[in-house]
Amino acid sequence: MNKPEAFDSVTREIIKNYLSSAADTMAVTVVRTARSAVVKDGMDFSTAIFTAEGNQVAQGLTLPFHMGAMQPALKAVIDYFDGDVRDGDIFANNDPYEGASHLPDIFLFKPIFYNDTLVAWTCVIAHHTDIGGRVAGGNACDNTEIYQEGLRIPPIKLMEQGNINNAVWRILQKNVRVPDMVIGDVLAQISALKQGEKDVIQLIDEYGIENMKVYMTDIIDYTERLTRAEIKSLPNGSWDFTDYIDDDGISSEPIAIKAKVTINDDELHVDFTGTSPQAKGSINPTLPFTKAAVYTVFKNLTNPDITANTGFFRPIKVTAPPGCYVNAQHPAPVAARGLGGFRVAHTVFGAMAKALPSKVPGAWGGGEVAVSFGGYYPDGKAFVFVEFNNDGPRGGGPDVDGADGAAAPVTNQANTPIESIEANYPLQINKYGFVQNTEGAGEYRGGMGIVREFKLLHEEATLQIRSDRSKFLPWGNQGGEPGTRNFNILNPDSENTILPSKFLKTLKKDEVYRLIQSGGGGYGNPINRNPKSVLKDVLEEKITSKRAKDIYGVIINKNKINYEDTKLLREKLHQHQENKPLYPKATPVKGNPKPPKF
Repeated sequence: MNKPEAFDSVTREIIKNYLSSAADTMAVTVVRTARSAVVKDGMDFSTAIFTAEGNQVAQGLTLPFHMGAMQPALKAVIDYFDGDVRDGDIFANNDPYEGASHLPDIFLFKPIFYNDTLVAWTCVIAHHTDIGGRVAGGNACDNTEIYQEGLRIPPIKLMEQGNINNAVWRILQKNVRVPDMVIGDVLAQISALKQGEKDVIQLIDEYGIENMKVYMTDIIDYTERLTRAEIKSLPNGSWDFTDYIDDDGISSEPIAIKAKVTINDDELHVDFTGTSPQAKGSINPTLPFTKAAVYTVFKNLTNPDITANTGFFRPIKVTAPPGCYVNAQHPAPVAARGLGGFRVAHTVFGAMAKALPSKVPGAWGGGEVAVSFGGYYPDGKAFVFVEFNNDGPRGGGPDVDGADGAAAPVTNQANTPIESIEANYPLQINKYGFVQNTEGAGEYRGGMGIVREFKLLHEEATLQIRSDRSKFLPWGNQGGEPGTRNFNILNPDSENTILPSKFLKTLKKDEVYRLIQSGGGGYGNPINRNPKSVLKDVLEEKITSKRAKDIYGVIINKNKINYEDTKLLREKLHQHQENKPLYPKATPVKGNPKPPKF
């Protein structure tokens, strides 16, 4: 495509920033109009703008895990409706085997026409509270085929030339437990699509159709050049790492994810050969979601000013044998596939820690927990609460402690405020806070784990938990210690039953579920930590004075550091740590650790 005579890089930058701002405005529209806690409070959605051909040109500041994940779903729409795309159409797709992710994520796309010419697309993907299926919330780990997981929507017209497709809307309403909430969120998505359309048309009014086409293409090409330059600045070579998922909730066998990262000049290849076969349970990621996780890792490791668009994805090649865990094949169940994406990212970060040891922190913790409660009121009306407790904590390093409670670097999600939960669901939050001594020790410590405790106030509900890090800990880097394990506990103040990392269970009124999340991995040898930082952690009750002594070699008496005894103790501890491994390694949980008491 020939560039216009008036083409210049300043105008390209203006248009690029405008499109990014338009995608952000779409995101704000979703937050302002959505109905559900998982979208409005948890922020589990994303927005983007695409060229007429379906290439992503801008993405809103929402969920990094959706980087590159929307493009395959749009491609399926474009391929199926080739020649049948009209002004006023809105398309839906949630089929994981038609480019989408998992069934609760409904992708909506709106073509943008200007003077009868298709010039762009807007997209909003949102995780819906319920999508039908055998378990409320649509995230059960013990499904064995996709047909159990809920309503599967292939590329379809939700609206046709501005008119509602009543058949599709009625099918959606009749197949979900909370139709008012689901339809409300779909309408929020549509509002955002239209807001994006309005902003793009305003831009075309100013610059014209042909100029806009050229500039959007050049924005993508320019991003590719920047990305290739970033990759070229990295060391050439190959590095591999293997991390594990505890199990799939059906079999007790761990799932190995093996990644080999190869950098050659200005291209990067991530190969997952050697990864375990796809799981029987419902935690499999499809290849598009695996790719999105990989892109997110390298977005974290490269210049943050580079735009998240198709140009960023082009130099990054991702391969995985069909039928392996990260490239599940039909009819594999994928409802809880988010867990796989998190561990894919951990695995790629682990490999890159060997290539860029001064840049990769310890693994974030959190245990990748998804919580859902579902039940029915006496009048037959359903309630469904869904929350993704993916708020970290961050891993430590390379030059700062891991943030306590901050979202993992691959997601911007947040926990639902207690007030929102208690006002809208028959649940009471008994505990919510940080857990002492859960940080992965290091020169820069990992973030603290979080406790969150739910009490059921209704007569009965189904509790579904997708979690991990009960058998393999979040790894540390450069001699940092791993974080702590995740715990799921039933009725902690009575029978105190430790539950597995993935389960489905019926709770009765006044029963309690306590979640204790994993702490983040540390960075650097703990005995090199500044003693003043250790003292600060003790004074703030983040660690005990005993842990300060045993792990960090810092002796604290009456809230003061005994520097002389600390120096002697650290010299002694150093003698036993000469062969301490520098690089990350998968660390199984040893023995039968007990959960912290409160």
